[in-house]
Amino acid sequence: MYIRLIQLFCAFFLLAFVSCKETPKEATAFPDYLLQSNIYEVNVRQYTPEGTFKAFEAHLPRLREMGVDVLWFMPITPISLEDRKGVLGSYYAVADYKAVNPEFGTMDDWKALVKKAHEMGFKVITDWVANHTGADNRWLKSNPGFFVRDRMGKAVYAFDWSDTRDLDYWNPQLRDSMTHALKFWVTETGIDGFRCDVASEVPRLFWEDAIRQLKVVKPDIFLLAEADVAWVHDAGFHASYGWSAFAKMKEVAAGTASPRVLDTVIRHMEETFPSKALKMYFTSNHDENSWNKADYATMPGDVHAPFAVLSMTWKNALPLIYSGQEEPFLDSLSFFYKDTITFGKYERAPFYKTLLSLRKSTPALAVDAAYTRLETTSDDAVYAYLREKGGKKVLVLLNLSKEPQSFMVNLSQGGEATNVFSGTKEQLSDGKNFELAPWGYLVYSF
Repeated sequence: MYIRLIQLFCAFFLLAFVSCKETPKEATAFPDYLLQSNIYEVNVRQYTPEGTFKAFEAHLPRLREMGVDVLWFMPITPISLEDRKGVLGSYYAVADYKAVNPEFGTMDDWKALVKKAHEMGFKVITDWVANHTGADNRWLKSNPGFFVRDRMGKAVYAFDWSDTRDLDYWNPQLRDSMTHALKFWVTETGIDGFRCDVASEVPRLFWEDAIRQLKVVKPDIFLLAEADVAWVHDAGFHASYGWSAFAKMKEVAAGTASPRVLDTVIRHMEETFPSKALKMYFTSNHDENSWNKADYATMPGDVHAPFAVLSMTWKNALPLIYSGQEEPFLDSLSFFYKDTITFGKYERAPFYKTLLSLRKSTPALAVDAAYTRLETTSDDAVYAYLREKGGKKVLVLLNLSKEPQSFMVNLSQGGEATNVFSGTKEQLSDGKNFELAPWGYLVYSF
């Protein structure tokens, strides 16, 4: 029996490997509202002193005013008690796929929040943990065959995730049950899609079938994969993580790499991913903030700004803002304990609003807009590029160094342009000299 299981595993691994190496032919068509959109990640537990859905509702008007489109809520399902880490446990140790974490409120509270968000023009997606459950998930008793087990019959877990148990996707009943649970949240609570945790660890064949069924239920559903591999787009996901981009950003921010290294990210994307694949770029998220102190330590102070501009205006960008970045909240948020964000100043909100408004107002920042890397006289420090569509252009100049820069840009065509942050009109041409302070940025629309 075990030999047969090993054979099946090897066959599955080979299939997964081949799938990962395939170059996708065409991007999955995404909902129109994502063409010039953005995502805001909501950490409900840490967002307010109460840590509830109802308390979070009070922030909806200001987030809408800032220009937020898609609200991504970290997992809202109950958290397992067995092997729980810390006092409150990890959101990603799911106890029940069809219930709400009582820490946040009730199912009716969640439905009310979704309804209110929709009325204000938001889209709502939730985090979905398909790779594993919590250590006392109800399926462990009702459907023990859903889990990967060792030779002693004990449900196993990966890495140091001792509060979780791995699911066995060879089991067709599991695949059906997981798909049914996904559809439950769409049909019963009206959400617009999912951010799928460690998506590339879940078999491609499952995603292909589940996504096909979800699109029958909701044709304009939005699916974001926590993965930086091309095959997830072939499987039906609209967007994937820009992990490799963030890694290079951190190198540049630390001064260990030239801005030129960012070109390797674009080159890899162009060679590997579909032409219109959405890439979620970020300067922080819940993982990076909690474990690696992003963005306040990886891109401290003024260093954050040019990389935020990059994430908002780069090729194929679907930018992310994490809870508290608009404050900014300059601390890590605990994963297993209550650790409330202190809001009140919103110092970065005008900066983000300017960028999000620009994304909405010009087709030059749409996912399908052209991208041209521009040469400057200071390419070891300055990163410059042009986005263009429908006769509209956006020029981005970033000083990704700690030294002031004086430089010229190789512009094939100039003209009158608006400095997006100052609102002033300027004449741009090849002979124009630009000045940027350390970690400075200029964005022009014309």
